[in-house]
Amino acid sequence: MSRKQKNELIRIVCCLVAFLVLLVTDKCLSGGLAGAVGGKYGWLLPFALYLAVYIAIGYDVLWRAFRGILRGQMLDENFLMCIATLGAFALAIYTGASGLAPEGFDEGCAVLIFYQVGEFFQDYATGRSRRSISALMDIRPDTAHVVREGVAVTVDPAEVQPGEIISVLPGEKVPLDGVVTKGASSLDTRALTGESLPREISEGDAVVSGSVNVTSALEVRVEKAFYDSTVSKILDLVENAAEQKSKAENFITKFARWYTPAVVAAALLLAVIPGAVTGDWQEWVYRALSFLVVSCPCALVISVPLTFFAGIGAASKLGILIKGSNYLEKFDKANTFVFDKTGTLTKGNFAVVKVSPESDRERILALAATAERGSSHPIARSVAAAYGKETHADYTLTNRAGEGVVAEKDGSRILAGNEKLMRAFGVEFIPEDGAGTVIYVAENGAFVGSLLVADELRSETAEVVGELNAMGCRTVMLTGDNERIAANIAGKAGVTDFKASLLPQDKVAEVEKALAAQGKKDVLCFVGDGINDAPVLMRSDIGIAMGGVGSDAAIEASDIVLMRDDLKGIPVAKRIARKTMCVVYENIWFSILVKVAILILSAVGIAGMWLAVFGDVGVAVIAILNAMRVGSRRSVERAKRAKPAF
Repeated sequence: MSRKQKNELIRIVCCLVAFLVLLVTDKCLSGGLAGAVGGKYGWLLPFALYLAVYIAIGYDVLWRAFRGILRGQMLDENFLMCIATLGAFALAIYTGASGLAPEGFDEGCAVLIFYQVGEFFQDYATGRSRRSISALMDIRPDTAHVVREGVAVTVDPAEVQPGEIISVLPGEKVPLDGVVTKGASSLDTRALTGESLPREISEGDAVVSGSVNVTSALEVRVEKAFYDSTVSKILDLVENAAEQKSKAENFITKFARWYTPAVVAAALLLAVIPGAVTGDWQEWVYRALSFLVVSCPCALVISVPLTFFAGIGAASKLGILIKGSNYLEKFDKANTFVFDKTGTLTKGNFAVVKVSPESDRERILALAATAERGSSHPIARSVAAAYGKETHADYTLTNRAGEGVVAEKDGSRILAGNEKLMRAFGVEFIPEDGAGTVIYVAENGAFVGSLLVADELRSETAEVVGELNAMGCRTVMLTGDNERIAANIAGKAGVTDFKASLLPQDKVAEVEKALAAQGKKDVLCFVGDGINDAPVLMRSDIGIAMGGVGSDAAIEASDIVLMRDDLKGIPVAKRIARKTMCVVYENIWFSILVKVAILILSAVGIAGMWLAVFGDVGVAVIAILNAMRVGSRRSVERAKRAKPAF
């Protein structure tokens, strides 16, 4: 709780205590406080005492209402509260001056006190929802230590140019994206990804701005200017998230714009027409004032945006950045998920997944690694990684385009390549029918064995796709691989459909077809790595980028960014969206139904000012507390579970 909130709470409590003392004294004394003085002007005592409490609790409301009138924006909740409470005081003055028992001072004070209670709850709830997003705002670095002429100079991060070397001390934020040139340390990326475990980095590793250096000093070569850095793009995303409003929020804004003038006009008619007919002005003005109190749209105007804000905050705690409440609302309806294969459903790196025969594994890997030595091709690197040992460097290597590599030394020959290479040298080989790239290995004309190299499926892929399928969603994989490899990956992942042998432009065409074929209520999400999928991410209803840390295209092109390189964020975000929309609709229906009921009761004289206070403040507080559930720790923990009872 902030200092301002604490001061506000003290003011509310003091005014509430003073009000309760006055109210109890007024009701317990024979003739009330006015009777304690007696005479024609006895009503001035309760008027003065209640007025002191009224001003103490409501001076800011009165000022905001007055300022709104001067600006031509008078029809808001402050104006309604002022009209209702000042009207209650005017009625009490009228009855007191007429020689009757003054009624209305206590109700006028009560309305403002409980209105301020509601405002306090709103402010507290908003602050609590902002807390998780504020953690992201804290990643902004204040300074950078740039090494110039051998001396570390402290400057603003925006002054550092790409190519310069910066020093990052333990406990400091990394101010700019770059590559470690000296040192090894641990990086705390919790504010960026929500991941609690630090990441170990050393020379040659990339670091992103906004992470915190934990253990040792580092020297980093800057790769991007500050305005292009990860931290700058994330801050821009977060700051602009509130501007992207959902349909529900836009509806409430328009609703309040027309609703408030309508209820003011209705209250005026309620006071004037029956009052003129019956002549009982006091009764009908009192009913109209009660009508105004309960008609205040605080519950809707406050709770609906607060619920969306809580949902976005809950997602950010788990490393999921949602660019606006409109995407959160739309994501709840998402029923088609289109995945890019490489780097999304798979790890995007090749690995040796099978060696045949397994009994000769070491020999086959050694020969293949020797032939592939020095190549920068991903498949060659995967073979070297699988072998993990030094290879003979004295072989002469000859690349044969479209076939493979021939390694020769002192009459010894190693062949490593596809079936074309084996046939070219007349080697009899055993075909490998696995899905992936096959490397056949032969030595001195004799077949030794084969390696199957394939892109590895992410460990969480099958689980995540299974969850989405269980939610009734359609899952589709798009890939440039051939039909056989695509079918193999699709079967392992569990997607409901796939398209193979696609060029980048073909992926856009496939998404266009899917969008054209879907119904009005259908929502298509494309999930990609954010690097070469920007056109499809932007064209889909919702673009979801994997591994947002360090990926410019991910932050720019997508609507939802998974800061952790983990597909599990998709069903988690889906559950948060579902919970958020459920609470939004609960608050809308609850607020409208209760207010309509009390409005009717106020109009017919059954409900007085006290019930009207509940209809306004009570409903608003209940709606706010309900909205806070979305961002609660319990809800966040439930969202992380595979099958939560949401």
